[in-house]
Amino acid sequence: MATTQRFEFAFDSAYVRLLGLVGVRPENAWVEVDDIALSARFGPWSVRTPRTNIMAAHITGPYLWWRVIGVRVSLADRGLTLGSNTHQGVCVELRVPVRGVDPWGLVRHPGLTATVAEPENLSRLLNTRPAGT
Repeated sequence: MATTQRFEFAFDSAYVRLLGLVGVRPENAWVEVDDIALSARFGPWSVRTPRTNIMAAHITGPYLWWRVIGVRVSLADRGLTLGSNTHQGVCVELRVPVRGVDPWGLVRHPGLTATVAEPENLSRLLNTRPAGT
């Protein structure tokens, strides 16, 4: 049986109201990781990918607010950002792009950045291979 670790998003007080307008609140924004998969929820948006699809994870930031707050898709590489603060986050590089921003899966994301409260712990966990793989 896999143990699930949950990482809450770190919400900057300056953006809590703005994010609430699009349905993102601290109680519905998190990243969960177990031996099988990474799942992220950011209000009405969600992403799920197998752990075997994760190539690497690294800490990034600080960010400009207009590039990170809310749900963002990079014009450069289609990477998905789920952002709740401008300080730090974890960028997860994927082998196979995943769906996330649109309900039809037309846009696929080769990476995911999440501004969690414990970026060091999430990055360390994602860079460690699960038992039995």
